[in-house]
Amino acid sequence: MELFWILLFSSVYPLTGGQGVYAPANAQIVHSGEACNVKDDNISERIYTIKEGDTLVLQCIVKGHPRPQVRWTKTAGSASDKFQEKPIFNETLRIESIKRIKGGRYYCKADNGVGVAAIKSIRVDVQYLDVPVLTVHQTISDVRGSYYQEKTVFLRCTVNSNPPARFIWKRENMLIEQSKDNGVDIYEPLYTQGETKVLKLKNLRPRDFANYTCQVSVRNVCNIEDKSITFRLTNATSPPMVRLSVNDTVVVDPGQDVLLTCEVTAGFPPPTVVWSLYPRSLPLSAQVRGPTLILRAVTLDDAGVYNCTAVNNVGNPARKVVNLVVRTMSNLTFQITPDSNKDSETIQMGRDLKLSCHVDATPQDKVNYTWYKNGAPVFNSESLILLRSDPDMAPGTSSLEIVDMKFRDLATYSCVANFPGSRVPELRVDVNISQNSVSPPVLSVPPGGQVVSVREGGNVELVCLVVDGKPRPPILWSRAEKDLLMPSGTATMETPDGRLRLKNVSRDMMGAYRCQTAPYNGLNIKRRELQVQLNVQFPPILDPVFQDARWRNSQMVTLRCNILRSNPPRLTDIRWFRNGDFVRMPTADLKEMPELKFKLEPTNNGSYECRVSNNAGTSTCTFNVSAQPYNAEFYFDTPNPVRILKGNNYSYNLQWTQKDPEATDRIIGYWINVRKNKQNVLWKQIDLKGKEPEQGVLISHTISDLKIPLSYEVRLSPITTYSTGDFVSRIIQYSEPYTYPRPSDHVCGFENERICGFSQDRSDIFDWTRQNHLTRNPKRSANTGPETDRSGSKEGYYMYIETSSPRVQGDKARLLSPLFNVSSVRGPKGSGRVPYCVSFYYHMKGKHIGTLNVLLRVRSIASVDSVVWMKSGHQGPEWRKAFFDISPSGPFQIVFEGIRGAGFEGDIAIDDVSITIGRCKQENTVASAVLIGGSHTLPVASWLTFGLSCIVSLLYR
Repeated sequence: MELFWILLFSSVYPLTGGQGVYAPANAQIVHSGEACNVKDDNISERIYTIKEGDTLVLQCIVKGHPRPQVRWTKTAGSASDKFQEKPIFNETLRIESIKRIKGGRYYCKADNGVGVAAIKSIRVDVQYLDVPVLTVHQTISDVRGSYYQEKTVFLRCTVNSNPPARFIWKRENMLIEQSKDNGVDIYEPLYTQGETKVLKLKNLRPRDFANYTCQVSVRNVCNIEDKSITFRLTNATSPPMVRLSVNDTVVVDPGQDVLLTCEVTAGFPPPTVVWSLYPRSLPLSAQVRGPTLILRAVTLDDAGVYNCTAVNNVGNPARKVVNLVVRTMSNLTFQITPDSNKDSETIQMGRDLKLSCHVDATPQDKVNYTWYKNGAPVFNSESLILLRSDPDMAPGTSSLEIVDMKFRDLATYSCVANFPGSRVPELRVDVNISQNSVSPPVLSVPPGGQVVSVREGGNVELVCLVVDGKPRPPILWSRAEKDLLMPSGTATMETPDGRLRLKNVSRDMMGAYRCQTAPYNGLNIKRRELQVQLNVQFPPILDPVFQDARWRNSQMVTLRCNILRSNPPRLTDIRWFRNGDFVRMPTADLKEMPELKFKLEPTNNGSYECRVSNNAGTSTCTFNVSAQPYNAEFYFDTPNPVRILKGNNYSYNLQWTQKDPEATDRIIGYWINVRKNKQNVLWKQIDLKGKEPEQGVLISHTISDLKIPLSYEVRLSPITTYSTGDFVSRIIQYSEPYTYPRPSDHVCGFENERICGFSQDRSDIFDWTRQNHLTRNPKRSANTGPETDRSGSKEGYYMYIETSSPRVQGDKARLLSPLFNVSSVRGPKGSGRVPYCVSFYYHMKGKHIGTLNVLLRVRSIASVDSVVWMKSGHQGPEWRKAFFDISPSGPFQIVFEGIRGAGFEGDIAIDDVSITIGRCKQENTVASAVLIGGSHTLPVASWLTFGLSCIVSLLYR
């Protein structure tokens, strides 16, 4: 044995050069949820089948050093849905009560900064079966002129399902078969949504008036039960018809009650009436009483298109639509347009003048405009022309044209907008037309207001005033740069006084702002325009904001703070601080990059800040400077770290590497702290005995006397001569250790207590038992279990499960084979995998026999079990032989799983297990066996080579 380990480590050690154990990420997706099935399709994509409403659990098991970080994403259904903003180690994706829209391809991405990130995917297929929908359609056609009419009925059954459903049609309780009834056709129509089957009843007969049932099935996939729907066809069956109690468009005032009735005028079975509001849901205040929809005290939010739908699954649904309009009126504006033919901007006698009036209203075309002159109504005349809807203006604008203006036309004109007969208040605007009351506006920016400076986060006012002109229009503000929106998110902002007030100003608001006169509430002439520049000042932008800087003591340290941007660009001060205290140094050149140099000593470790200021404020570069060592990096890929000790204890081989060990002072040891439930189990110092850690080289320490099967928290911190590093933490868990095959015969008859390296699975309910005829319990259960081993010898041993009390139905016992390596041999030419033959004898006698499963457990990044053989129930009183082929993709174990049946007469036994290279033959020969056994010994060199390949394969997979 000593020779084995010497050869092993002499072969492994040279492989730790270069990057050492640093390795890129590798990943594998495993599942632990309520899967119906997990399989590989033709393009080697894993498919996870799950029933809608069950819980989806996917785990991304990662490998690589340093420990990779994991993130889940999803496509095909909702592109790149991110489930975690922060990556989590070994992240488990869990979706409770999964819906069909959550089906698609899920990706786990594992990245540790070494090489290329690993990306694995699995396709989740959500299975479901809805209740089918059955509709009836009728046609009547003339046959042979007018002698008689043929009436045909189509029963259309539609369902949404995954996988595709199977349809069964029944009349009453009798199955309808097209081949046995000339009066029916069953077919699948084209261009339908969902899956559809049609039952056609040709030339309707009296016996066709009956109950029809459409039953759909997905063949019990994922234990989804069949669904069905029944329709009674009678000679009165007819489609629905409805009529409304109101017109298609209903216009009301705010606050009114509205009653909409959708009366059913025809249809059997009696139709069901449903009200809806497109494209949103009905108002919370809406009341539906049968076919009537009641809206109390309607508001503007209640306006919209209401749909009445009557359905009885015969023919097409009957639909009626009501457009509910709630009157509203606001924002009455006016315009004064001088004679446009003369390109005039002022009012002049003898020229035309147009006054326009516009209100924002719903419905716009129902607004009534009335014009007044000095309080008297205006009527059409040769000098005054009324235009209810001016084609030269915005829709819904009324104009009053004054032709060849005279002194008698100088007056106060009023425009009144209202809804005739409505309770909505009317709106009024007055316009004074005189030689002194109308003049073009003049815009002006106050002195010093062309450029306005403000500190980031402050408030500012941009001013653009109408200093002359009558009447004075409001001012519209917009960004001068194309496609930039105002801070409010709109293209323009209106200010009645020309003052634009901005709060909490940010640097992206900096730039030119355009102010313009509005074309309304004033002269409708060429718009006046100016610009105001907003200058947002902000403190310097520095790099790095924070940096963790590690050096050796007595080493020269240089800290640099880069200035990326600054407004204003001129700096006012640069200062350095250590742990909050000012560092005295020669006056800094404000035009040079800030820099600090010093010799690192144990006394000047700490937090260094470079504070750079301008007139807008101060920014800081922070450096955490120390000789403290970097953290240890736990190694998670240690092969078989658990060893079983006496007294139900175990030991754990903890391994780690040291991040950048040359960056700081020499590391002389580590503090290790083992805790359980926040209580210290172990606290001690690991002495490296003068050996310094190397980049990428593993350091190992065995933690003993841990209790099976408890888990522990391990904390680790590096130690130097002057300081101690930060603790890093991980959880170590007990896992069943695996053994390697012994150099002996090919058949394991369990003749010695070591049972050929087989072991009990500690995660099951109970254990397999080793016994022979002489060691049997005299009080054993009768009528179950073997009398002797497979050879018939009373001294021969076998393994069996005892199903008497306290065992209950469903209890499981698992027996694990040694770990077998597939990388030590090659498969057949053209094949990447090595075939193996598994052979054994089983005994399953008794009326309560449960199930014997044989599972293949492939160890890669994670262990994945798959059932490769199964037998259930009573198989007779004799031993029976079973054999089958496997082609594992990596190191593997064979797992024998016995499941207790309904009673105590259900003992199951196995014997003479062999695992041989090559495919099974009708009679296996001893010459083909290479892996496990009892007495025949292979050459020592062959087993050393095999053992080395097992260990090395697991270390570097």
